[in-house]
Amino acid sequence: MSELRRLVAMLRQPGDEEQLAPQPSLRHLDLLVAQMRETGLKVELDTQGIFEAIPPGVDLSAYRIAQEGLTNALKHSGATEVNLRVHSDGGAVEVTVEDNGRGSSGNGMVVGGHGLIGMRERVNLFGGHFEAGDRAGGGFRVFARLPYEAQ
Repeated sequence: MSELRRLVAMLRQPGDEEQLAPQPSLRHLDLLVAQMRETGLKVELDTQGIFEAIPPGVDLSAYRIAQEGLTNALKHSGATEVNLRVHSDGGAVEVTVEDNGRGSSGNGMVVGGHGLIGMRERVNLFGGHFEAGDRAGGGFRVFARLPYEAQ
């Protein structure tokens, strides 16, 4: 029942033009990365684990976090390179997006827009862990861990 509640909470509003399209999935990460590479952004993808055992709500949330992390790197960070790591161990999926851009506001404070807020909310929905902030060597890092019970 809790998984069903999560899925219902994430449904799009009526009238969305993509309403009939299938939901994206971690199994489609190659397509997402290819789209980002077409913009000129160098993206390295590292995946491990079996994504088929991930419940649909967690799968969609992890994909959206990866998508938003890549989009933020492209639009806001000035990054030229991004590393996307998505690993599943059978009990959680971890998404890490690291870029070589300019980082946050420069004072260590993460100025969070709707994208970071949305990522945090998705992770909280599943009782997971979320971090976003500057990397030690420069750039920005997003990390999300979403626990699940394998199907």
